[in-house]
Amino acid sequence: QVQLVESGGGLVQAGGSLRLSCATSGRTFSSFAMGWFRQAPGKEREFVAGINWSGSSTYADSVKGRFTISRDNAKNTVYLQMNSLKPEDTALYYCAADTVPFRVVVATTFSNYGSWGQGTQVTVSS
Repeated sequence: QVQLVESGGGLVQAGGSLRLSCATSGRTFSSFAMGWFRQAPGKEREFVAGINWSGSSTYADSVKGRFTISRDNAKNTVYLQMNSLKPEDTALYYCAADTVPFRVVVATTFSNYGSWGQGTQVTVSS
C-alpha cells in the first residue's frame, strides 16, 4: 500500500504561483505514473496533470502552459508548479498513484489511480 502526503497549498492572488509537493512511500515510486487531480466545491474531481514512469507528461487543457508536473525519483516525490493562477483554479488538489506499473500513456481518469493523498487546498483570490 502506497502512502501519499501533499503539501504546498495556500492562498494566493490571481497571477501568483504555488508549488505543490507529494511525498510517497511504501512502493517503488519510479515504476508508476503519478497524477494530480482537483475538486472544487459542487464539482466533480477532474484531472489536472500526470507524469508517467519515464517522465512524459499530460495536462488538462485548462492548465496547459501554466502548470508543470515533474518528479524526483530519488526523493519519491512528485511536484506541480502552478503559475499564472486564476480564481477558477481554486480547489482541493489531490495527488494520486497509478495502479499499473510502466503504463506508457498517462491515465486521465481517476479510476486508474488506486492510491490518493488527503488533498491540499489551493485558493486563488481575484
